[in-house]
Parts: sequence; structure tokens; C-alpha cells
Amino acid sequence: MANNIEVKDLLEAGVHFGHLTRKWNPNMAPYIYMERNGIHVINLYKTAAKIEEANEALKKIAASGRKILFVATKKQAKDIVADKAGAVNMPYITERWPGGMLTNFVTIRKAVKKMASIDRMKKDGTFDTLSKKEKLQVDRLRAKLEKNLGSIADMTRLPGALFIVDTMREHIAVKEAQKLNIPIFAMVDTNSDPREVEYVIPSNDDASKSIEKVLSHVTGAIAEGLSDRKADKAAEKQSDEDEETKAEREAKEKKAKALEAEEND
Repeated sequence: MANNIEVKDLLEAGVHFGHLTRKWNPNMAPYIYMERNGIHVINLYKTAAKIEEANEALKKIAASGRKILFVATKKQAKDIVADKAGAVNMPYITERWPGGMLTNFVTIRKAVKKMASIDRMKKDGTFDTLSKKEKLQVDRLRAKLEKNLGSIADMTRLPGALFIVDTMREHIAVKEAQKLNIPIFAMVDTNSDPREVEYVIPSNDDASKSIEKVLSHVTGAIAEGLSDRKADKAAEKQSDEDEETKAEREAKEKKAKALEAEEND
């Protein structure tokens, strides 16, 4: 898997463009290659190595059955994240980060349950008994919940990790994850602090082409982890079935021997 990260591809996607030098975070120095026209240029060899490192870890988390929550509320990242994370069945937040999303997960789960109960009302006909005004209120509430929590509706427990595009913008998510020791994977630009993140991917977090490129790599690794999990489960099932047939066979043989012994008596 590691071999498919081409520095040339990263270059073409503009992953190396950092911020203006005066906006830099000195902790990003190890990842900066040079300065050009007042802009910092990211060392793409380091980016490629960091993507590989992140991919290995993400693959393991996905294979273990835990969820990876993607967070990106900036305009140029929203659709890409919804598309890529959705494709590998991972939850994502692309609207406002709901404060307490992780640290007060119980409350968030209640809101998700509320959404499910509205859906049930619509199915079982309760909704039709409401007045026009009540229906409107319920629909508005459902739409609001969907907008904020739509993609996390299936998240029944805290995620195994967070993947963040732009840690400065998503600083509340970063703080909540840190509080709960949830590992953070992130696209970190030259103006951000890499010390807040376990898995730093030094990259341009502003251009959609760059975001798309990095996310293609990480969601590809997640997809691999998921298919490994599927294969392991299938193998497990097969070995259980084999065990079962072996036990059945042994039982039959035992029975046959017992019958034979009876006849000989």
C-alpha cells in the first residue's frame, strides 16, 4: 500500500503550498522545505511518509471495527469529506461542530434518538395525527437535527479516532478529543501546531485539490482495513462451521461405534 503515494501526484495537487511565511507556526519547521515568494513550501517527501504512517494506523482502527469521525466544516472541504467518508461508511461532521459532541456524547446520542423517534412517528402514522402547526415544528426539528447530526446517526459509541482538516479551525474538536485521549489524525498546514496531533499530515489544508488527494489516500487505507475485517470474519465463520462439522462427524462415529458394540453384545 505504501508504494502508491507518489510525491509527483502530491505536487500536482498543490499539497506543498503552505501559508505566508509571517503566518507560520515555528513547530512546523521540520516539515518545511523552503520559502518561495513569501510562502512556505512543505516537504512532500515528509508528507508522503506521514500519509503512509497514518494509513497503517487508520487501517488497523477500521479493521478493529471502530469508527473514524471526519471533521471538516470549511467550505472547500465539506463536500469532499462527505463524499469520501460516506463512501467508506464513516461518520463525518461538515456543519458546525456540536459542542460536547465527544465530551458530552450522551446528550448527542439523545438528539440522535430524537431523530429516530420522529422517523418512527412518520412510519407508524402518529405524525399524521398532529396538527398542521405541530407537523411543521416536528419537520423543522428533524431538518435541524439532520443538518447537524445526520452522518453520525449510526455512531453508537465514541469514535476510535478523529480525522481533521484544519486543526486551527476545528480547535474545539481537537480539545475534546485530547480530553478523552482519542487519537487525532489531521491535515496540518504551516500555520498550525503539529504538537496537538498524534498523526500529522503536513499539507495544504485550503485547496480542494489537495484535500481531495490526501483524503483519497486515507479513505483508501480505511477501505482496506474494512475488507480485512470482512475477510477475517468470513474465515472465522468458516472455521466455526468446520469445527461444527468435525464435531458432528465425531458424534456420528461415536454413535456408530456404540451401535456396533451393542450388536456384538
